[in-house]
Amino acid sequence: MRVLIDYRPALRDRTGVGEFTHQLVKALVSTHLADPSGRPLEVTLFSSSWKDRFRLPSELAGAAVVDRRVPVRVLNLAWHRLGWPLAETLTGQTFDVTHSLHPLLLPSRRAAHVITIHDLNFLAYPGRTRAEIRRDYPVLARRHAHRADRIIVPSRFTAAEVERVLEVPIDRIAVCSPGAPEWSPRQSHVATDGYVLFFGTLEPRKNVGGLLDAYERLLGRRPVPELRLAGKESEEARPWLDRISRPPLAGHVRHIGYVDPSQRRALYEGARVLVQPSFEEGFGLPVLEAMTLGVPVVAADRGALPEVLGDAGLLVNPERPDELASAIERAIDDDSFASAAAAKGVLRARQFRWDHMARRVYEAYALAIEHRQQCASA
Repeated sequence: MRVLIDYRPALRDRTGVGEFTHQLVKALVSTHLADPSGRPLEVTLFSSSWKDRFRLPSELAGAAVVDRRVPVRVLNLAWHRLGWPLAETLTGQTFDVTHSLHPLLLPSRRAAHVITIHDLNFLAYPGRTRAEIRRDYPVLARRHAHRADRIIVPSRFTAAEVERVLEVPIDRIAVCSPGAPEWSPRQSHVATDGYVLFFGTLEPRKNVGGLLDAYERLLGRRPVPELRLAGKESEEARPWLDRISRPPLAGHVRHIGYVDPSQRRALYEGARVLVQPSFEEGFGLPVLEAMTLGVPVVAADRGALPEVLGDAGLLVNPERPDELASAIERAIDDDSFASAAAAKGVLRARQFRWDHMARRVYEAYALAIEHRQQCASA
């Protein structure tokens, strides 16, 4: 089986989709997958940029690379709106599957089409998106989803949303949840002098404003560990950044920006608690990463977060700052609760494995090829 994967989401800063892309490729090339006849999976990574050239990381050795000097925006416009140029034209090769790590197809003449839908937030709140996501996703996602031979989603929540909103048959949707990082739990589940950590892009759906409201309530009645906001800022983040520069939050809340993957473990290890108060998540990778190390988690009871966290932490209504504040306070004050939650999180995180995901993705590829062949012969 020959598969072409669009690696561009992981070329620069590896935030949620970029990390998902990189780790998926790493798992696919290291799991040594093959069909019943023994024919191995052959992975080719596609990259395009006018400025940046792709150098294959050593941990992805085994994958081939096709790197084209084509501006990303130009290629996306052509792919999304015209379905051109085809994968065969761009690469000079043929493939059994093309895999796009976002909701719009990587066009091909012969290959089966697989797309990934992480969430449908771009349909619910198109005004909160930018560039081609705002221009193309809301108007094209439904059409591309129905043309895809298989749709990969990270959670049962997203699968249900794709079935309900886009009206895609559930038998063409494959739930392939991300895996936990290869980290050993920290020696102490409770960092008594640790900080309160938020990890994610500073954007409206992450409910950063609600987190600041909850933290300010706590700060008004007691000493509270520092709140660290880790992640890139969006265009909408300016009011929050201005707010933390003034009393009463000044000196108590710090925005540390994008965190390189090599530094993320250290960031989690220093946290007393991770708070993920998002209004919606298609999965919630920071929750899984925190659980892997034994960091207690407070998360919103929305989207896929309950599916990931289970009973290993506290779930709260993200629209109620007082409820969020009380949950953070419990994680700070109650050592026995924090220790128990962390221990449960470590056990739960072991259920999420990248090699398991790689096998499910491979099965999705095989079913996509089968579906393509059935459509061609119909």
